[in-house]
Amino acid sequence: MTEAKISKLGPQAAYEAYLAAGRFMIQKAASTGEYVFWPRVTTPTGATDLEWVEAKGTGTIYAITVNRARSGSWNVALVELDEGVRMMSTLPDVETAQIGTRVKARIEQTEDGSRVVFDLAGEEGA
Repeated sequence: MTEAKISKLGPQAAYEAYLAAGRFMIQKAASTGEYVFWPRVTTPTGATDLEWVEAKGTGTIYAITVNRARSGSWNVALVELDEGVRMMSTLPDVETAQIGTRVKARIEQTEDGSRVVFDLAGEEGA
């Protein structure tokens, strides 16, 4: 999908289209420099001039929990991106990690679509 077509989509659809194209994009207000995540039409301070920008793709684990079930275990992490926003995700290749650990984003393809996951920054492939 072209940039022109993506720009006509709503925030959630645009975010998903960028992910499907292999790009991790977040929004930034041109007037205030404020980054936002989850995709929206206005910032918490009221700016509406949001544009899509490439995320640096790096951040720090702010919080993490491990869910265990008979079918297996997985983690849910709250990652603070270097842009200053936080997002929920997972670190699929480890069970857990310390709060404050540096991580690097990658886009993973699943049967439900594309999603952003994180790897430890010092690990191979990060």
